[in-house]
Amino acid sequence: MPERRRILRANLVFLAAVLGSIFLAFQAGAQTASQPANQKQPAERMHYRPDRFAGRAGKYYALVWGVDSLSLKYAESGEIIRFSYRILDPSKARTLNDKKLEPSLIDPAAGVKLVIPSLEKVGQLRQSSTPEAGKSYWMAFSNKGRLVKRGHRVDVVIGSFRAQGLEVD
Repeated sequence: MPERRRILRANLVFLAAVLGSIFLAFQAGAQTASQPANQKQPAERMHYRPDRFAGRAGKYYALVWGVDSLSLKYAESGEIIRFSYRILDPSKARTLNDKKLEPSLIDPAAGVKLVIPSLEKVGQLRQSSTPEAGKSYWMAFSNKGRLVKRGHRVDVVIGSFRAQGLEVD
């Protein structure tokens, strides 16, 4: 009988070890599937960016002017406002890259009209090459005195092209 008890005890220890390892395996799998609260999530994050021109406005710029992804960035500590856009149709977007036209940024709230500065050795701070589909282009408006601020709604005018109500980021 004592030998039977020893065998039974050995079997119970073995069974406890097997069940314990299964429990630990499930717990480890659950931790990798859903990170515990004290551990940081991976660096991969999705940033929500709303569509700047939902509905008709986005379609208008794409169909009439052949551009999309219009944006204004507050750059160089506010001394420059950078206007960028992507070309969809080069023939329609030719006006935006025309060297002869003088672009301007109008801020009705601040009551100012910004222009593109022309530097001696560099020239105008804008891209004016022949537009190509799928490429992004930019131009930089001088914001001396920092009158145009982040969040202001402004208009960009280049010849007959006029983008109204763009928000400065």
